[in-house]
Amino acid sequence: MVSPRIFSTLRRPTSWTIATLLLVSFFSSVIISDAHAQESQSENAGFVEVFEVSGLLDEVLSSAVSEALDEVQRNGARALILQVNSKQAVISDTELNKIALQIINSSVPIDVWVGPSGSSAHGKVAQLISVADSVGVSIGSSVGNTGEQVLDPGTFGKIWGENHELLKSTTFDWEQAIEKGVVWCEKVEIDELGNSLTPQQQIARCANPTLGDFLVSRDSFISEVISTDQGPRLSPLTQTKIRGLALLDQLMHTIASPPVTYLLLISGLVLLIFEFFSIGVGIAGAIGAVVLALSSYGLTVLPIRLWALVLILISMIAFAIDIQTVVPRFWTLVGEVAFIFGTVFLYPETSVQMSWIPMVVGIVGLLVLMFRGMPIMIRGRFAITKIASQPNT
Repeated sequence: MVSPRIFSTLRRPTSWTIATLLLVSFFSSVIISDAHAQESQSENAGFVEVFEVSGLLDEVLSSAVSEALDEVQRNGARALILQVNSKQAVISDTELNKIALQIINSSVPIDVWVGPSGSSAHGKVAQLISVADSVGVSIGSSVGNTGEQVLDPGTFGKIWGENHELLKSTTFDWEQAIEKGVVWCEKVEIDELGNSLTPQQQIARCANPTLGDFLVSRDSFISEVISTDQGPRLSPLTQTKIRGLALLDQLMHTIASPPVTYLLLISGLVLLIFEFFSIGVGIAGAIGAVVLALSSYGLTVLPIRLWALVLILISMIAFAIDIQTVVPRFWTLVGEVAFIFGTVFLYPETSVQMSWIPMVVGIVGLLVLMFRGMPIMIRGRFAITKIASQPNT
């Protein structure tokens, strides 16, 4: 007869096995459930799109912004963030009103972050961003100088509210913008991690020094608090998708910037003069024609003073007259004076601005070329012609 103790001994391994299997099954279900929960949470967190508005707001850039505003209504994005660094818009007032209307009619939040540090939103661009759902300004950046309102008051009201008149001719840096309530700022005394904020920290919070700081403060951007060795921190769940101009659009947008258009213009004109007085197969002329065509696109997009452009063209004719004599004389001086005035006054200051660096490069470079480079080139040409015309002995 088998002892009950033996049966007990035989049953014990079986019980342990069953218990072990149950525990493994339980923990596996918990892990799988957590994984599905995190995956589901990540999917629910969705994504936000960021579109960079940099440089002059011209036809190319405004068209891309308009397309982004349309697309974000269909692609399931939680919000569209416009990262702005633009001092002026050179599009028509009608086009500006159209984009502003797209923003206020958007079913998706449209937010603006003026950054990174050192960026600006001035002129008509400052008017445009005033209709966004929220505006953040990075440290070292500014907003203002709106000029007279071109957005339809009947549709958009008085932009910037009580600061409307002040911002017409004034810019606010990030701290002034916070104090005046120009930018959106959530007044909180405790951050997402549960830490108390001092008044200085609250101002710093509103500064949005980076795009990430601006994003995590949006209602459309979902984050979670995780524990690390350095303490708790926010981990973003919402994905960020960066959008920008297509390659060809970026090229045309770059060409239409004031300094690039100016430098392309004088480079094309100088290459054509060089081709006219040199002996060659037309390479300089072909390149000059292409460069001049590119500059012509920029001149049609940008606001310019026609009389200043005419002065630049007259200066080239004056230079050409003295180039034939090989020695810079009266017409070279006339050309240089005309060129300086044409350069300085080419762009209206109220519309677009060009820094002094490209102007100095253009003026000094052309002066050196006409006083030193062209005479040497012409002497070389005449010397070659003379040698070639001598009979063989």
